[in-house]
Amino acid sequence: MAPRDQRPDKAVVLARGLGTRMRRADAAAPLDPAQRAAAERGQKAMMPLAGGRPFLDYVLSGLADAGYVRVCLVIGPEHGVVRDYYAGPGRPERVALEFAVQREPRGTAEAVLAAERFAAGESFLAVNADNIYPRSALEGLRALPRAGLPGFRRSVLLARGNIPAGRILAFALIGVDAEGLLERIVEKPDPAAAAEFGDDPLVSMNAWLLPPTIFAAARAIAPSSRGELELVDAVRYAILRLGERFPVIEVGEGVLDLSTRGDIPAVAERLQGVVVRP
Repeated sequence: MAPRDQRPDKAVVLARGLGTRMRRADAAAPLDPAQRAAAERGQKAMMPLAGGRPFLDYVLSGLADAGYVRVCLVIGPEHGVVRDYYAGPGRPERVALEFAVQREPRGTAEAVLAAERFAAGESFLAVNADNIYPRSALEGLRALPRAGLPGFRRSVLLARGNIPAGRILAFALIGVDAEGLLERIVEKPDPAAAAEFGDDPLVSMNAWLLPPTIFAAARAIAPSSRGELELVDAVRYAILRLGERFPVIEVGEGVLDLSTRGDIPAVAERLQGVVVRP
């Protein structure tokens, strides 16, 4: 009998967001009626693409390709359309799917807390529902012993993804120590803070292999200036107070980001011909 694969196989997909940027009108974005309706509801994860398949199908299929076969979708109580789709026509074949409900959109750390029962004391992947990450990044995280994150050079994101230069600072910039461990992370830095990371900084795209201690860390942190419990703050607490180490894997590939209506045509074009099998 072959030995059981001991690498992490659980993934938590953060799909609770309100889609505020997606709701904003963009007359220049050529959308079909179904895409326009999804955009008006802020439903990024359920945005219909090739053949009507929602964006989230591509996310789940990519997770399965990388070996994550147990998946928890963190959704809001109003997201019945997601439950209905995956209980019916979109029922996955390769992943066992569960749901966790985040009652109010009060931050990414709170979203992770909603999946504590699913994690059941194991390390797990946490990713955004509106990003498609390269397989190499997801597989690289599975190879780590406990925790970590991929880092993407600004230049690589611009050249090999669909993220415009002006959006880079909407994510987090990261600093790495001599051992390749996460040393510093600044979310949504202003230009002065961003300059401290150099001309081609490493960027975190909110993909993490999280250790079981992340839940204690998330409960220990205070709300940010935005009034939210931020996953970045929980990670920082886990490093400084709980002794966790987060290796950074530098990835030489881009990320597809579905944040605004203007992203939809380019993302749909990039995904043409991609075999989807969640």
